Amino acid sequence: MSLVISEELLEASGLSEPELLLESVMMLFQQEKISLGKAAHLAGLHPIAFQREMAKREICIHYEIEDFEQDLESLRERGWQ
Repeated sequence: MSLVISEELLEASGLSEPELLLESVMMLFQQEKISLGKAAHLAGLHPIAFQREMAKREICIHYEIEDFEQDLESLRERGWQ
């Protein structure tokens, strides 16, 4: 599924398309809707780079065993071992 973001929304937010995507993913992570690994993947960032972005925004990393297991599964799906 694709999400189309209007030019009007981009202009109103003052963000570029990649910045708006990153902010949206950060919000989903903060609300514990997605894991750290999934958030980094959706944002198109390496997990360490995603964590740096979180640190810039003073967002706490809540990383539970379930998150770790989800991240391992995501890595396996992408062929990482």
